[in-house]
Amino acid sequence: MPYQPASAVLDKVRVLDLTRVRSGPTAVRQLADWGADVIRIEQPEALEPDGSLGAARHTADFQNLQRNKRSITLNLKTEEGMAIFRKLADTADVVVENFRPDVKERLGIDYDTLAKTNERLIYASISGFGQSGPYAKRPGFDQVAQGMGGLMSITGVPGDGPMRVGIPIADLCAGHFCAQGILLALYEREQSGKGQWLHTSLLQAMIAMLDFQAARWTVNEQVPAQAGNNHPTSIPTGVFETKDGHINIAVAGEATWQRFCKSVNKEQWLDHSHFKDAKLRSEHRDELNALINEITTTRTSEDWIEIFGEAGVPSGPIYTIDKTFNDPQVKHLDMCSTVSTPVMGDISLINQPVILERTPSSIKVAPPERGNATEEILNELGVEQDQFDRMREEHII
Repeated sequence: MPYQPASAVLDKVRVLDLTRVRSGPTAVRQLADWGADVIRIEQPEALEPDGSLGAARHTADFQNLQRNKRSITLNLKTEEGMAIFRKLADTADVVVENFRPDVKERLGIDYDTLAKTNERLIYASISGFGQSGPYAKRPGFDQVAQGMGGLMSITGVPGDGPMRVGIPIADLCAGHFCAQGILLALYEREQSGKGQWLHTSLLQAMIAMLDFQAARWTVNEQVPAQAGNNHPTSIPTGVFETKDGHINIAVAGEATWQRFCKSVNKEQWLDHSHFKDAKLRSEHRDELNALINEITTTRTSEDWIEIFGEAGVPSGPIYTIDKTFNDPQVKHLDMCSTVSTPVMGDISLINQPVILERTPSSIKVAPPERGNATEEILNELGVEQDQFDRMREEHII
């Protein structure tokens, strides 16, 4: 299938995608959705059955991760397959991989090797724990990084033990940081004319995402603890019960606190000995939350959201995911696109959350069937038909 750019932003950029599972495909999806010509390198079916390394192809997860790409099958453990890959790498702007750190050297597809014949190459690596150091060769896994990175120690209800986040946040963030690094390297290459190796890891991404919670330790040596649905420093902020469910209320800063008190007809709290400043509200959080809960249970969620909205107090419903996508604002933001697939029919996939008005992203094509562009790409490299047929029979492609 010919390359169909999903956007004009990166339509001059070719990417070789060696990634698997989630963190790497997340990074490459960013490039594909903004127009890069992404060639996904896959093992021949006989050597790697569908779904053996990550989600099976015809699943929601795979489809959402792998759109806007072409696919070539290539056995990198053969001399002929490796020769083809190196020819492709000479035509590429970017190579992305998330093998264990030693695998690329063992295969002979590391940055130093490929850069010998393509000095403009940008080579991006994601690992579990970094490219060097005592844990470098350990296999990476999202939940392990959530635990080691500290996130699980601050997630969940106090006293209930550590809790993972409901999405693979270490994988996803490592992928996004990697994509950001690639874009930075592409920009720098405009000045220097040279590529470079960049790398990140699940552990680094997880620690970076701790943000202010990490700074509480590095600056003040304060160890953050679990706070459940309560915000650790902005009080009262959390989940409150209503007549027909629950809502989030976020009262950050004195001005919002004053508006909040007026909106619930409790202006006397502004001078209350336990609530009149942020420090006191923190010390008496449980008492304040209980009093708020008594008030919020008297009306429906919709009523309160309207009241707080008019008062300028941040609040919102707590949806199940089906209700999220039925919300009128979500529909207005056009967070899904329909794409036609050869096996699953028409499916709806998640759009990019950033809008560039002049050069928008799109979901141009469904994720490729394995090797859908193998013949086309090899023809570009000058491979003759008889050679193509032989390599197919020998599972080189």
